[in-house]
Order: sequence, then C-alpha cells, then structure tokens
Amino acid sequence: MDWGDRMSKWDTAEVATPAHLDELIEEATVDCYDEEEQASGFFSVIEDNVGLPFTTRILGVEASVAAVEMDDDGHIKAVCERSGEQQRIDLIDLPLPSPPPSGVEWIAAYRRWVEGSGFAEGEVEEEDE
Repeated sequence: MDWGDRMSKWDTAEVATPAHLDELIEEATVDCYDEEEQASGFFSVIEDNVGLPFTTRILGVEASVAAVEMDDDGHIKAVCERSGEQQRIDLIDLPLPSPPPSGVEWIAAYRRWVEGSGFAEGEVEEEDE
C-alpha cells in the first residue's frame, strides 16, 4: 500500500524534539492533579492551537478533521467527516497529512504523554509498599 506523503500516526515526533515535546507536555498539564485533568489540559491546547479543519486520508479516502472532542473516558477524539457522515477516531490513531496542520506539535506532545503515562491502555501502576 502506498501512503504517499502521509505521516503515519507515530511520525509526528519528527515535528519537534523530545525535549520540546516534554516542554509542551509540561505546559498542557501545569497545575493538573491527575490524568483526567491532564487530558483536559491537552484537549484545551489542541482545540486552541491545531489548525482545524484539515484534510487527511483514512482507510484510503480523503476525510476532513472538523473538530476534536473528549469522550467520557477522557480520550481525545478527532471528529472526521466525509460526504455528510461523521466518525470519531482516537487522536493517537489518526493518520496526519504531510504537510501537517499548524499546531501538530500539540498532537505529537499528546501522543508522547499517552505513551509515557499508560493512559491509552488504562493501566494503573501499583506502588511498592
């Protein structure tokens, strides 16, 4: 399958250095007490900074990413539209276009945060007593 000049869902780390992504994570999660508040912080900065709408390719067809939403579990979803139909796709799974939309570094930071926190898998680390 030829993905052409599309970025895979994990290639977004190339838009910023790990140190810069860590700075963005800190900015998005400052003053947050738990993962739910941190996810809300990311939702706010992504909604404010990512250039919406933008077009990307999903399962081989062009679709517009019209908005972002947070689901009841605290995961950020991209609201994708095509021909009057809508589908929500987890932001960590969304293929991004190349060139990416403005503010894509916030999506990359969110993905880095999700990977590092285990939030996507719902894992809870047990503390040693």
